Amino acid sequence: MTVHPSRSAAGEEAARRSCRTAASHPLGRDGEIERILQCVTGLPGRPQALLLLGEEGIGRTTLLHHAGELATSDGMLVLSAQGWAADRRHARACLQQLLVPVLDELPGLLAVHGQVLSAAMNPASHDGGSDEGPDDGQVQAALLALLERLATFRPVLVCVDDIHACDRAFVDALCAGIRLLAGRPVRLLLTARGETPPPGLPPGMETLHLGPLSVLSAAALLDRQPAAPTGRRRLEILEEAEGNPLALVELSRGASTASRAGGADGAPARRPMTAHAFAVRLDALPPETGRALLYAAAAEPGESVATLMAALDTDDLAVWAPAEAAGLVSLIEGRLVFRHPLARSAAFSRHTAGDRQRAHLDLAEAVTQPESRARHLAGATLRTSEPVAAALDDSAWRHGDVVGTASALEQAARLSPQRRERARRLAEALVAAQAVGDPGWVRDLYSRFVQDSEDPELACAAAGALASTLSLESAQREAFDLLVDASEHFPAVGRSVALALTAVAAGIAVQSGLPEHRAGLSTLLDRAREADGGRETGGGQESDRAREADGVDRPRPPVTGPLGRLDRPDTQQALDALVTAVVRPQAATGSPGLGRAHGAPLDGLETPACRIAVLSAAYLADEADMCLGQFRESDAQLRTARAFGIRGWTVLALADTLVGIGWFTEAEALVREATAESVVLRLPRLQADLQVQALALRALRGTVPPEPWLTSSIWRAVCLDENRATHARLLRARGLASIALGDWDGAWRHLREMFTGDGAPLHPVLSPRSIAELAVAAQRTGRTAEVVPILARVRAEQGDRPSTRMTLLLHHATALVDPDEDAEQHFHLALVNHEANRWPWERAHVRLNYGIWLRRCRRTREARQQLTTARETAERLGAGALAAAAARELRASGAAPTPDTSGPLEQLTAQQRQIVLLAARGLSNREIGEQLFLSPRTVGSHLYNVYPKLGVSRRQQLRDLLQDR
Repeated sequence: MTVHPSRSAAGEEAARRSCRTAASHPLGRDGEIERILQCVTGLPGRPQALLLLGEEGIGRTTLLHHAGELATSDGMLVLSAQGWAADRRHARACLQQLLVPVLDELPGLLAVHGQVLSAAMNPASHDGGSDEGPDDGQVQAALLALLERLATFRPVLVCVDDIHACDRAFVDALCAGIRLLAGRPVRLLLTARGETPPPGLPPGMETLHLGPLSVLSAAALLDRQPAAPTGRRRLEILEEAEGNPLALVELSRGASTASRAGGADGAPARRPMTAHAFAVRLDALPPETGRALLYAAAAEPGESVATLMAALDTDDLAVWAPAEAAGLVSLIEGRLVFRHPLARSAAFSRHTAGDRQRAHLDLAEAVTQPESRARHLAGATLRTSEPVAAALDDSAWRHGDVVGTASALEQAARLSPQRRERARRLAEALVAAQAVGDPGWVRDLYSRFVQDSEDPELACAAAGALASTLSLESAQREAFDLLVDASEHFPAVGRSVALALTAVAAGIAVQSGLPEHRAGLSTLLDRAREADGGRETGGGQESDRAREADGVDRPRPPVTGPLGRLDRPDTQQALDALVTAVVRPQAATGSPGLGRAHGAPLDGLETPACRIAVLSAAYLADEADMCLGQFRESDAQLRTARAFGIRGWTVLALADTLVGIGWFTEAEALVREATAESVVLRLPRLQADLQVQALALRALRGTVPPEPWLTSSIWRAVCLDENRATHARLLRARGLASIALGDWDGAWRHLREMFTGDGAPLHPVLSPRSIAELAVAAQRTGRTAEVVPILARVRAEQGDRPSTRMTLLLHHATALVDPDEDAEQHFHLALVNHEANRWPWERAHVRLNYGIWLRRCRRTREARQQLTTARETAERLGAGALAAAAARELRASGAAPTPDTSGPLEQLTAQQRQIVLLAARGLSNREIGEQLFLSPRTVGSHLYNVYPKLGVSRRQQLRDLLQDR
């Protein structure tokens, strides 16, 4: 086939332009870019001029340049200028920047306009002469004439960065253009620093305020930097930068420079910055104000002014006035707040080391909280110091979150002069860092710990922390083997520590789904039960007195972290029950302490470890819904403590439970929030699990987008062979998505893979819970005979006392595929137990298939009753796919169509209706996409397609349309 040369060249150029545009696409600004493009492209009803407002480094210039690139690629003429305060003494400086690309157009203007602009472009020609050049009015008229001429050939975009720093005549000329060129293809994009428009602009001008980046976008931007920081420093920079792109770049560069310079491990993360914008303003301040800002920067963010004044040894609040006038700080309700994260960094780093040490010492005397005092003492200490290390150690768990705790313990280890104490504190820091969930931090601490300690109990604590982190990443075999090796120390460490590590191994075994792990777990449990109970973690007052008698040479047992004491009888009983539930799943249902029937005393469980163990065992026994309140409360506490490394073990169980009981909205919010955490902490396996959970929710909602459904880059980092729980979730989500799209062959293919060729469950817990969905797909594709032996095996493995949920699912599947059974009896048995109301979607699913069976038996009236109930339940839950299926079957049964209550929305798909309703509420495409797990581009495409169906032409009409319903 012959390819036209010009067309081929054009295609290559378009591809190159697309690649350049994608590479320069600003992170996390899809909503803002959409607003800007609405202005640039001149959509009806959109503004002709748009002002971008925001603080330094927030991305105003980046967005302006990106808009210019997009406009140029679309064939627009882009004229650019940038204001600079020093240019104000040079008349017409901004005008000259703007007109340089179009000087050859001046001869085409009326002579008077051409002469005016030529004179304005050459102000030096008037120096010393009698002619002072054209006045502002003449320049304004000539500029408008030029823009109007240019717009006759192609659309024009005028981009002016930092309009607040442009000369007043230029600003007035642009404002005149906004008024007098209305209706012409001339668009203006302006940027200005601050939160309010600069003086001189039209009062009604549309503005777009640029806020900080989301935590996801901030993490992605930080990770793109050369020699991007990892571990603790990465988390500190993300927190300190507060979503400001410039701060992320500068702080990352400073951290990289300090690392190359060989900074001490665990040293404070304040690094010299390379940007000078704030240094200039700081240099202009009086010395006493500069010193005050040093103290404010060394203090905790939001420290009280009273504390700062005490440290400065002054009562004169006027010391802050110059910094407030310079826009560096604000005094808000007795607190001093830096208005920009780089202002804090610059205020600290510009002083000498001696000044910074003095500030920390003075603040240590002024603060009242022990943890703050310990931090300042550490900041002023250059050599090892046991008193300072002990102060950090004693106050570490007073922090409100595990990030601060882990940082304090790491700092305490750095300052510890004795090896044994250093090793213990590193082990405690490891436990806390694992609770945070950052793999880089855990690995860094572990590599330092193994150089300092051979103590069995400390080694077990460190192995448990590293194994937990490895599991959250994906490496289940490595994590389990690490705990098997650590179990050699069980006889020496005591039963509580041994049971704690065995519980971690149980979680790994559940995630891996490997038979050898379950078999190995039984051995670990036996070793843990046989461990000597004489030496227990957290030995209370007796161990405290022993330490006092022996001195610091006898290290304390490691603190168990946010999970609390492990030596309590109820905690040990709960950990034992959890491991037993994994080793022998049939014994989980009805086990003491699990489920409502046995009155699980969750309100009386004082330690988080005990509560999490009971909740996890209840999830395995299909009883987690009975203690949902405690499950949610425990999750909220861990979220407040920023302990995602622990939440990662329970958040999927909570999400599964919420989906199972039909609380889709809360489940979606939980998945969205947990996904953000897993991305920031770079935990690929958790990202994968949460992504398929989101897909399953979309499938149940009936809002499945076209494939590809999943992000391939995430899944390349996950080994499904040793993560069978993730694999099972993936297969079920794909199966549900195929069902929602009417692809029954695809549904069968995915759901069938949840069981091996001989019918064994791929995962012992999750695979059986999809047996009814597999039976439905088999019935629809004529493969029921293949499911009968699988069903028999699942039934046998569930034992004599399956859970209420599994009883429902087994009867449902039997009714669909087993020719030797009475189908109607099994439908009745699936529905007769009112306890099954705890699982409303699955119960409604039974009614749907029972109604289909009744209709095929020509029992139309009974069929309609079941189908109507199924549809009503599905609509109440928001299960769009199930509701649509029930509605189709009702129509097939001859039922009268449901009255049209949705008006023009009736012709839309369920997903399109959701998008339209959210857009009518004023949500942007990005916000809609975040709620529905779609890209902003997909949302925009849907809106573009539905506008003609609804008879509207722009977004604002949707609200009026829906109000008329």
